[in-house]
Amino acid sequence: MRPADQAILVIDVQNDFCPGGALAVEGGDEIVAPINALVPEFAVRVFTQDWHPGDHSSFASQHEKAEPYSMIDMPYGPQVLWPDHCIIGSQGAAFHSGLDTRGADMIIRKGFRREIDSYSAFFENDHRTPTGLEGYLRSRGVEAVTLVGLATDFCVNFSAVDAAKLGFRVTVVESLCRAIDLDGSLAAAKEGMAAEGVQFG
Repeated sequence: MRPADQAILVIDVQNDFCPGGALAVEGGDEIVAPINALVPEFAVRVFTQDWHPGDHSSFASQHEKAEPYSMIDMPYGPQVLWPDHCIIGSQGAAFHSGLDTRGADMIIRKGFRREIDSYSAFFENDHRTPTGLEGYLRSRGVEAVTLVGLATDFCVNFSAVDAAKLGFRVTVVESLCRAIDLDGSLAAAKEGMAAEGVQFG
């Protein structure tokens, strides 16, 4: 067991991000078993779920003539337009069937506000609206977080950077993450995380 001030954040290991899903990340299912093996080492265990209404503003289908993976400007900044994915209550939004969530202390659902996307486990994409995770971790005495899950260059990246900015010690276990790597996004994410002091394990 790791020290009590360490938490694991298991990011978005959901059907739609695994092979066969609406926004599949290559090899996304390969990390499930080793994540299951790692989680019990931590006293504090948080899982996140992308959780979108069917008409979410980040879906390309909601913008006339927009193609998936194109970019638009939203009031909170640039936004990738995604294929419809992780729709509330759908099988795609469910955790991967092999992921053991029975030990979860908290499940954070994010992206449920139609008008704003949410990559980070800590804030919506406006970088101001909190999810409540920071307060929960503080109340549990957490000072260090380890991140695993999907996808390295988006939700893991944003969560890791926010955690570091909030003063947590942050480690991303690269072998237990997989990336989308959209137009060089993985290299940019790793550079950005390193600049904030995120460690890679």
